[in-house]
Amino acid sequence: MDIREIMMKTLHWIATLAAALWLGTAMASDTPQPAAAPAAPAVKAATHSTTDHSKLKELQGPFASGPEVTKACLKCHTEASNQVMHTQHWTWEFNNPKTQQKLGKRRIINNFCTSIESNQAFCTACHVGYGWKDDKFDFTKQESVDCLVCHDTTGTYRKLPGLAGHPTYKDVEYPPGSGKVVPAADLKNVAKNVGKTSRSNCGSCHFYGGGGDAVKHGDLDSSLKQPGKYLDVHMAKDGLNFSCSECHKTSGHKVAGSRYATTAKDTEKHIRGKADSNAATCQACHSNTPHKDNARLNSHSNKIACQTCHIPEFARAQPTKMSWDWSTAGKHTPDGKPVKIKDSGGHHDSYDGRKGNFTYESNVIPAYQWYNGTVNFTLRDTKLDPSKVVKINSYEGSAADSQSKIWPFKVFTGKQPYDVGNNQLVVFQTYGTPDNKDAFWVNFDWDRALERGMKEVGAQYSGKYAFVSTEMSWPITHMVAPKKDALTCAQCHQPQTGVGRLDKVEGIYMPGRRANFWLDLIGWLAAAGTLVGVLIHGAIRIYVARKNPAAAHH
Repeated sequence: MDIREIMMKTLHWIATLAAALWLGTAMASDTPQPAAAPAAPAVKAATHSTTDHSKLKELQGPFASGPEVTKACLKCHTEASNQVMHTQHWTWEFNNPKTQQKLGKRRIINNFCTSIESNQAFCTACHVGYGWKDDKFDFTKQESVDCLVCHDTTGTYRKLPGLAGHPTYKDVEYPPGSGKVVPAADLKNVAKNVGKTSRSNCGSCHFYGGGGDAVKHGDLDSSLKQPGKYLDVHMAKDGLNFSCSECHKTSGHKVAGSRYATTAKDTEKHIRGKADSNAATCQACHSNTPHKDNARLNSHSNKIACQTCHIPEFARAQPTKMSWDWSTAGKHTPDGKPVKIKDSGGHHDSYDGRKGNFTYESNVIPAYQWYNGTVNFTLRDTKLDPSKVVKINSYEGSAADSQSKIWPFKVFTGKQPYDVGNNQLVVFQTYGTPDNKDAFWVNFDWDRALERGMKEVGAQYSGKYAFVSTEMSWPITHMVAPKKDALTCAQCHQPQTGVGRLDKVEGIYMPGRRANFWLDLIGWLAAAGTLVGVLIHGAIRIYVARKNPAAAHH
């Protein structure tokens, strides 16, 4: 059989096989096939909430105001407003059981914005309520509680100063004259998309305390909305991604943690799920012996707050305001507008004609002092000595106090008006509508603003004022740095210069603190001389003993 014949037979076999395959396929296509089983319905991704609020008929709107939304919320969450009304977020009051002082935003005078009294319509942009424009606000009206400010997830809900806690119901230019427009809140959309609180919710007030971003707290500002690990290991977007409520555990809308009554030294055994006096301490998660296999560091934690070593600087992402001088306020341009001067960086005002002079700092090393959890305030009726710096708040604690630890603080300095006749701090009205001729930001007349403010709180004003230097401090507890960025031993025990981080803390002995080169040199020479003398003496004794054994024995 030649090659030609072999090829012909091979082609024949291939053609026969192809025909058979085609015939089988055709027959199969004519045969009735059983119907395919229907595809299983897609399972919706699980959510944290058991309720899809967008489906609730109560939230389909339309809503003309915030209180209307709250009324809808209360149809299901019947006790929510009542719970909120028993919290400091609602009352802005705190009765300190240790000092018997009545504190809170409503009661103290600070050294940045000074006081909300007579300025409620402006300041209550950060209140969890609607309509607090004066001292006649009804704190028992349940629909006045603002649910959305804490539970909005759209990022579109905004409350502006001057609206007495209400959101924008129409497009508003803000700041006035800036050309920037804040759109009206879509209340229906916000209500249908409520959820758990986030850093953005809490930060809408706490990041902007004191009248702007990073003004009041050096460790709380807008950089914590999406921080990196270098800025805060707990809240890092690429790390643990904690929300505020992860540490500030909430029960019945009561949020753990308070700067008016801080747990300075926590010795309680925390068990999540059980009643807890304060879950917002480091020890609540890390215990009092957090350093594995390092007894020396654990012994430090008995007297040194965790924050002292693990927050080496604050304001690490953007500058924080460190001083505010009201005495220079009132300067205007030739056309009558308040003067504004930017700082050297061009990002912050170093002077504002409405408020005075400011200073900002970045990467600030905290001040350190003993703190046992008790703080005393200089209140409006407290007598003061204007020849000295007036401490708005003073923190108790000492080395001898078993409840004290060394804590880091931001110290904010200011200059503000006081009543010369009564030697007391004063309330003055800053905000007012254009027809309010008493408001400082309208007429820039200190006497009228002071008289109006004191009248609003039912207090006497002598008619004479001056400015006094003040100081206010805040514990630093956010912006926890990564382990590698914590303080090193040398930053406190610093023998080269003798000036360590804790140099001004009283009542402690630290090796290397306040070292002096010449004293150290004399000490080392004396020690070395003593050693040399002992060695020479010993050598002589040995030499004598070998030379004259009998004499040495005698």
